[in-house]
Amino acid sequence: MAKKLMTGNEAFAYGAYLSGVRVGAAYPGTPSTEIMDNFSRYPGVFAEWSPNEKVSLDVAIGASYAGARSMASMKHVGVNVAADSLFYAVYTGLKAGLVLVVADDPSMHSSQNEQDSRNYAKFAKLPMLEPADSEEAKQYVGLALEMSEQFDTPVMVRSVTRISHSSTPVEMEDRQPPPPPEEPPAYERDARKFVMVPANARHRHPVVEERLQQLAEYAETTPVNRIEEGSGELGIIAAGTSYQYAREVFPEASFLKLGMVYPLPEKLIRRFASGVKTLVVVEELDPFFEEQIRLMGIEVRGKDIFPIIGEFSPALVRSCAAKAGLIEGSQGQKEAAAAAAKASELPVRPPMLCPGCGHRSLFYNLRESGALVLGDIGCYTLGFAPPLSAMHFTGCMGAGIGVAHGIDVAKVKDRTCAILGDSTFFHSGIHPLIDILYNGGSTTTVITDNSVTAMTGMQQHPGTGITLQKQKTKAVDLEKLVRAIGFEKVDVADPYDIDKMAKILDDHLNSDEPSVIISRRPCVLYTREKNPPPRVDEEACADCGICLDLGCSPLMQEEGHVSIDPILCNGCNLCVKVCPSEAIIPQESW
Repeated sequence: MAKKLMTGNEAFAYGAYLSGVRVGAAYPGTPSTEIMDNFSRYPGVFAEWSPNEKVSLDVAIGASYAGARSMASMKHVGVNVAADSLFYAVYTGLKAGLVLVVADDPSMHSSQNEQDSRNYAKFAKLPMLEPADSEEAKQYVGLALEMSEQFDTPVMVRSVTRISHSSTPVEMEDRQPPPPPEEPPAYERDARKFVMVPANARHRHPVVEERLQQLAEYAETTPVNRIEEGSGELGIIAAGTSYQYAREVFPEASFLKLGMVYPLPEKLIRRFASGVKTLVVVEELDPFFEEQIRLMGIEVRGKDIFPIIGEFSPALVRSCAAKAGLIEGSQGQKEAAAAAAKASELPVRPPMLCPGCGHRSLFYNLRESGALVLGDIGCYTLGFAPPLSAMHFTGCMGAGIGVAHGIDVAKVKDRTCAILGDSTFFHSGIHPLIDILYNGGSTTTVITDNSVTAMTGMQQHPGTGITLQKQKTKAVDLEKLVRAIGFEKVDVADPYDIDKMAKILDDHLNSDEPSVIISRRPCVLYTREKNPPPRVDEEACADCGICLDLGCSPLMQEEGHVSIDPILCNGCNLCVKVCPSEAIIPQESW
């Protein structure tokens, strides 16, 4: 059978297609984004970018109720948004299989926390699988759907950044997915099962607990949980990428490789533990396995050896194992030192706004205004970084507006401004914007409309007029929407027009009226817009550094003057507009 290199995200999508998933929904978020992007390209499927993760899970649940296998995918923090729907679906159960693929982000490569989604499986009382490579990613989606239908429950599949974005061989299948029914089925109406009023929910809770016991028995016999015999001196319990690292570091050890990470197979764990002298759990982030195994009364080591923070690697596992005396010390220390030396050779590149980004001039004006800026998750979050240094809070999606309103009603002296992107506004900005109006706030909200979900890779959203599957649709008009909510003070401006934007900001920030500014400039990477770069008159340049305060990478400090890298420059001419010496000259004036 032919094999193909696939990332974990590609394999999740392929597995879903092979297993007959007909409906997929997601909100883009690294490291999960490519799952739905890849799934959308398969024939005969429906896939969408939903406004947020809760909506995506509700869509998948509805498809399942209607008898179609479905998948939702999201990053770990997205589960927080979707949690309400996840919990009710565990109670109602389903009709067709539903798999929720969640991508955690140890070391926070692109996230605001290191949340361990395994805790959600225990919290919501549903099963979770965790693949260790792309082939297992493909297989586990199909297994999750079978389990979902067998046990009448959603099933979570946990990924991490290294699984999602690393490529390993995947067997390409000859089989085709089962065809959809020729006639659409009638919806099966069952109020006692699907209407979660308290009386029905009380009836369903015992079903959930009984199902969990059945799943625990299933965990004892499923082949994804397996013992790999080795030395009786050391036994390792691990799953996912941690299993791969541990396999490399402890080649002689016995292993209990867990593919089903909740509920745990207690009998299998006891049998494995009884056959080894020392039992060790290797797991990223929380001591999820370790705590449950200790509650079984089994002596086990884990977080006394390995860190509770950050992403693992073979070098890290080897170094920790050497310090704990589990392996010969010199090898682990040498490998860790070599890895550290290699990392130190790489130059540090802080994240920054792209050349020509419309957010840059907006944050320049916000910094000059002295406003207290409450931000959100997106490209514009980089406005916090020096030299712009113009954002003072970032929490989670949609938090900026509500936090700004809270600060405002607490009567601080500062002028407050909430800022968020167009995609984030559709995700979770509408409700807090209504709250400002309803509860008498006066916060100014700036929506940075760059016409795409830029940070996660240029995905579409309800304001773009294009669906995930490239179909034209009705675009939501931001200005009409905020006016329909009830805002009367609304302005739309191009942030490239720095003087006009400064006047609008000053007007709004000094008003007692709640207001909205839509800063509209399409993402330069999305539009591929590039204008001729300006040049610097070296004799006229006062070397004052004001243009450098824009934090634009094409601008460089030379001896006695500034220069512009024409390859990097996008030609936005923002530096022309802020230069007090008129030493930066646009090309049309050469």
